[in-house]
Amino acid sequence: MSEQQAPSNPLTRFITDDENCWTLEQYQTHGGYDGLKKALTMTSPDVLETIKQSGLRGRGGAGFPTGLKWSFVPQGDDAPSPKYMIVNADEMEPGAFKDRWLLEKSPHQILEGLIVGGFTLQADIGYVFIRGDYYLAIERIEKAIQECYDAGLLGKNIQGSGFDYDIHIHTSAGRYICGEETALINSLEGKRANPRAKPPFPQVAGLWGKPTIVNNVETFCNLPHIINFGPDWFKGLGRCKDAGTKIFGVSGRVKTPGLWELPMGTPIRELIEVHGGGMCDGYKLKGYLPGGGSTDFLTEEHLDTPMDYDEIGKVRSRMGTGTIIVLDDKYCPIEMVINLVKFFAQESCGWCTPCREGLPWGVEILEKIEQGRGEMCDIEQLEALTRFAAPGNTFCALAPGAVEPLQSALNYYRDDFIKHIEQGCCPYEAGEHNHD
Repeated sequence: MSEQQAPSNPLTRFITDDENCWTLEQYQTHGGYDGLKKALTMTSPDVLETIKQSGLRGRGGAGFPTGLKWSFVPQGDDAPSPKYMIVNADEMEPGAFKDRWLLEKSPHQILEGLIVGGFTLQADIGYVFIRGDYYLAIERIEKAIQECYDAGLLGKNIQGSGFDYDIHIHTSAGRYICGEETALINSLEGKRANPRAKPPFPQVAGLWGKPTIVNNVETFCNLPHIINFGPDWFKGLGRCKDAGTKIFGVSGRVKTPGLWELPMGTPIRELIEVHGGGMCDGYKLKGYLPGGGSTDFLTEEHLDTPMDYDEIGKVRSRMGTGTIIVLDDKYCPIEMVINLVKFFAQESCGWCTPCREGLPWGVEILEKIEQGRGEMCDIEQLEALTRFAAPGNTFCALAPGAVEPLQSALNYYRDDFIKHIEQGCCPYEAGEHNHD
């Protein structure tokens, strides 16, 4: 395609009103697998260099540069074999539902990215590690894989290139910790889903001790377009430093909650007020989690912050999944934090003490405050918990992520904590939120 035909919405251009848009026939009608065909005419090092030049950062939450991560995989005749590529489709973050959209509506885009990735690193096998509750997505991924085999896009000598590659689907048992790449690898091996110590990193010794790459659904979806249209085009899509587009979402009491593909660097205000339609009638914005349930609250003063990894970091939160959860003025922020911390406490693998013991302890204190039995010293106890569970004190990032909404709520909504304790009850109107 010419430069003029390069899309501004690469991730969603295959998603149409046609109920069969997810099939191979419809995908190829709109240019699907053109990126793979172009990649197969290149050398694997050239493909990797193109990915590096694009500036693509992982879309799962950490935002690590994809090309740099992949460059750590051993190459050459002496490299360990086999090599594995894994799509992390175990989407369980509270407030996150972006990957499900892509899995259900554009499974071939994910597979194309996974095949491109396999060719780039001369991998042997790809896996789609998918949340077990995503029944429709699982069904469509399975059918899409079979369509690829039937069309010669998977298996031996793909498209006459001499490249052999197989893809398998693995349904997760349904634990949030499986989203951590080494816990995912343990689960895939049939072990308990505990994170592994690093180093060694999976790029060197991952699945069954062999070189392994794990990336998010959305990350893989970008690869065919980068190869097809070039790294300069991809960098030109972003509004700030970060390149490309992103699937952003807004949930909560806004008029039009949903998902949209927009340029990296789109301001939070535009997401909430324009695409999300603004607050529902009778409600005001009190705050929001910009990147899902494991990110720090931001407030109205931060609305003009671009959704860009570095810019969000400057206001002491994280991009995360890019799916904003809105808190309105009639919902108790303490109850919202209880729901989140309780989820993370339940999903802890139990490997390290700050997570295993600290998070349930935090839930106990928060519920005590919410029920009107709190004391001022409880606030100090919660602040201590955020320090105990901070990065560097735990085996993985689950507990630090779990206390991010808590630590920011203590900062921005401290008056609410004090009112609960002084009044001996929740000051928010009964019936406005669920106490179950």
